[in-house]
Amino acid sequence: MRCALALLGFVLSLAVQAKEDMDVARLDNSLTQLAGDPKLGMYAQAEQALAREAIQRLAQASSKDRPHALYIAERRVDQARAAAELAEIQQEIAQLDREHAQLVLERAQIDAEAAQRELEFQRMQYQMAQEEAERLRLQGLAASQAAEQARQLAEAQSRLAKAAKRQAELAAQAAKLLRSQVQGGDAAKPADNGP
Repeated sequence: MRCALALLGFVLSLAVQAKEDMDVARLDNSLTQLAGDPKLGMYAQAEQALAREAIQRLAQASSKDRPHALYIAERRVDQARAAAELAEIQQEIAQLDREHAQLVLERAQIDAEAAQRELEFQRMQYQMAQEEAERLRLQGLAASQAAEQARQLAEAQSRLAKAAKRQAELAAQAAKLLRSQVQGGDAAKPADNGP
C-alpha cells in the first residue's frame, strides 16, 4: 500500500510538473509569437523582456510561489502584447497625422493656387474694364471733338450765310441804287431835251 501511495504521489507530482511545464510552454509560445509578429514584434521590447523574465521565474518557482508567479507571468505577457498593440496603434495614428498634415498642406497649396488664379482673373477683368473705360473716354472725347467741329462748322456756315445774305442785300441795294440812277438819268434827259 505504501508503494502504491508513493507511486500515486510520484504520478501526481509528474502531472503537476507537466501542468507547470504546460503553463510555461503556453506563455513562452505566446511571447515568441508576439516577438515574431511582423507588425507587433518590434514594439514594446522592454515589456517583452519583463515578460520573458517572469516566465523564467515561473519555471523556477516553488510550488508554493507558483500561483503568484503564474499570475505575474500571464499579466506580463498580456502587458507586453497590449503595449505592442498600443505602440502599433500610436505609430498608425502618427502616420495618419502625417498624411493628414500632408493633405492639409496640399489643400492649402490648391487653395493658394485657386486664389492666385482668381486674383489673376480679377486683375484681368479690372484691366479690361480700365481699357474699356479708356476706349469709351476716347470715344467720348472724339464725339465731343466732332461735336465741337460740327458746332464750329455750323457757326462758320451761319456766318457765311449771314455774309452771303449781307452780300445779297448789298448787291440788291447796289442794284436798286443803280436802277434808280439809271431811271433818274433817263428822267433827267427828256427834261433836258425839252427847252
